[in-house]
Amino acid sequence: MTDHYVVTGGAGFIGSAIVRSLLDEGARRVVVIDNLLTGRESNLEQVRSSIDFQRADIRNYEEIAPVIRGAAVVFHEAAIPSVPRSIDEPLLSHEVNINGTFNVFRAAREGAAGRVVYAASSSAYGDTEVLPKVETMNPHPKSPYALQKLVGEYYASIFSAVYGLETVSLRYFNVYGPRQDPTSPYSGVLSLFMKALLSGCPPTIFGDGEQSRDFTFVEDVAALNLKAARAAGVCGSMYNAGNGGRITLNEAWDLLQRIEGVRIAPNYGPPRSGDVRHSQADITAAVRDLAHAPRFSFEQGMRLTLDWYRHSAAL
Repeated sequence: MTDHYVVTGGAGFIGSAIVRSLLDEGARRVVVIDNLLTGRESNLEQVRSSIDFQRADIRNYEEIAPVIRGAAVVFHEAAIPSVPRSIDEPLLSHEVNINGTFNVFRAAREGAAGRVVYAASSSAYGDTEVLPKVETMNPHPKSPYALQKLVGEYYASIFSAVYGLETVSLRYFNVYGPRQDPTSPYSGVLSLFMKALLSGCPPTIFGDGEQSRDFTFVEDVAALNLKAARAAGVCGSMYNAGNGGRITLNEAWDLLQRIEGVRIAPNYGPPRSGDVRHSQADITAAVRDLAHAPRFSFEQGMRLTLDWYRHSAAL
């Protein structure tokens, strides 16, 4: 395998973790594509001198095609990563998550890239009652974002079957960790919890707080991406990228209060449109085919994340 790796959305929360993991493993050339719509250059501050940063937009094929040409692996993380935002701004999220994703696959195929590892989403499962979610279930997307991410999976499969491009899709389950942006109303719930905790304010929980998620620490997701980049016999396939457990939002807030030694009652608001009730990954296939081995328990990940926020300027 050559040493040329491309990470779209590499200034984002998950993308920058993949960039750092590649460099830690000795990758000689890592190229980041990001238009900084949701990513932040500060996420790459520690490694800026070791990467090639290209401020480019995946919606513009001519901008990204030369960057992707000849890459050993393209990690496609660029997206508008939010169910509520896809409902509020369906055109923008469609253009980035569907048209942009098509451009990435097209550029990889025409530029003879080795493999594309695609960031898919567990939201594609929707509200199927059976838990845990297994890859053979029929998808039931409930939001524009979920549908857009599912279309990307289908494109990955088609580009593999029809054009011979190596692709692997990873369905992320509620990834959290350092560098997740807590400043947007569209941010992940745990980053919003951290912000509330450190400012001594009650968080808002939409619904009754008994909805559950398979929260997955970002370093485990980055490690799985690298494994998916190298695994044999997996092209055209999709895998769950979770921990295999589930935590309710009430349990997550209780844990944070316990870690911090405070009691702050949350505010409860109406349930949000497009949200699923429960989410939990069956990781049997990822363990078997990709050697997936999550290292971080929920409490470990939460402590590491809270510590990062405490000493970060992100808040």
